[in-house]
Amino acid sequence: MSNNLDHYASSPADWRNTLRKNTTRTYFIIGLFFLIYCSIGLLVDLYVDSNAYPHATLSQLFHGFLSFQLFPLATVVMFAIAAICLYVSYAMYDKLMLLGTDYHEITPDTAQNLREKQFYNLVEEMKIAAGLRYMPKVFIINADYMNAFASGYSEKSAMVAITRGLMDKLNRDEIQAVMAHELSHIRHLDIKLTLTASLLANITIMVLDMLFYNAIFSSKRENRSNGLLTIIMIVRYLLPVVSILLLLYLSRTRELMADAGSVELMRTNEPLASALMKISDDHTKHHDTYNAAYQNTPHENVRREAYIFDPTQAGIASLASLNDLFSTHPSLETRLAALGYKRKV
Repeated sequence: MSNNLDHYASSPADWRNTLRKNTTRTYFIIGLFFLIYCSIGLLVDLYVDSNAYPHATLSQLFHGFLSFQLFPLATVVMFAIAAICLYVSYAMYDKLMLLGTDYHEITPDTAQNLREKQFYNLVEEMKIAAGLRYMPKVFIINADYMNAFASGYSEKSAMVAITRGLMDKLNRDEIQAVMAHELSHIRHLDIKLTLTASLLANITIMVLDMLFYNAIFSSKRENRSNGLLTIIMIVRYLLPVVSILLLLYLSRTRELMADAGSVELMRTNEPLASALMKISDDHTKHHDTYNAAYQNTPHENVRREAYIFDPTQAGIASLASLNDLFSTHPSLETRLAALGYKRKV
């Protein structure tokens, strides 16, 4: 397969700065999600106690929670629900990631041919280079399109999957760079972070919906309206948009960190840049074939964020990205620039 990196000027990738900068962004985003979650819990508590204490003002109720004169029961219940949901999600997530695909696990004893055994050894090499204590499970998905992903909420539960198309069309260094990217996701705990943020966002929106409809119908029954109802209405329509944008930004941030992690482990930026270019070109070249393959494989939306390459960036599937702001992955140009490759003028 041809490599179009000749059209780009190469410079050393500052992977340390990329890791440092995006780590700060991640802390900020996760902090925002927890703040939003607590705020919605407090909003529910304010609504409940405003009915229990009809003569109290919002400022008085708010002061009551801050001074611990009132117990934030709804907030505590929401955190209990989140803890249970996270536990169930962590236990089921790996199985969900492979649903709908034709896959098989490879080990030193079950590898079907020399190439599969070499691939397992390559993953083991990168596991050692990444300083991981546990060997991730290794899966091959029997699909012609080129893609890969990692999953697992901890090193011990980690797994990596690669499509047959990617394994057959990339050279050893490029496959190694892709695996370094995926193992960086595991090393950075990206799956745990993004899953936690997504779950908090979903619970928040569901709770807000229930609060909204309860407040609307309660207001109609009692024929009254107040400032709290106005706040609930504004937040109900604004928060879903904010949550989606934050989740997409978090996903793009972690992708750039995984790219930087690949350069860190490989000690060179060229293999991953070359792999990304080949994957993108291959998806564009086989657009119709891959479109049918992705569309006919159940649960692809579950894997979309985890893939090393977002198929929608090649115009595949119905969820075509408008730009970086509404994409789970940075654009190819953005990723190549972060890797030290900028298009020649």
